[in-house]
Amino acid sequence: MSDKISKAAIAAGAAIGSAAIAAAVMYASKRKPKNEPQQLPPIPSGEKPETD
Repeated sequence: MSDKISKAAIAAGAAIGSAAIAAAVMYASKRKPKNEPQQLPPIPSGEKPETD
């Protein structure tokens, strides 16, 4: 009987471990900076900005 329990515990541990690894990989892939072009600020023209 203890053989069944230990096999079930090993299977459950493997499933939890693989799920944790998959979650870590997904999180790491989202954290990578994307190569998006950065938007440059407007070039100053020398005129005063219009404000209300």
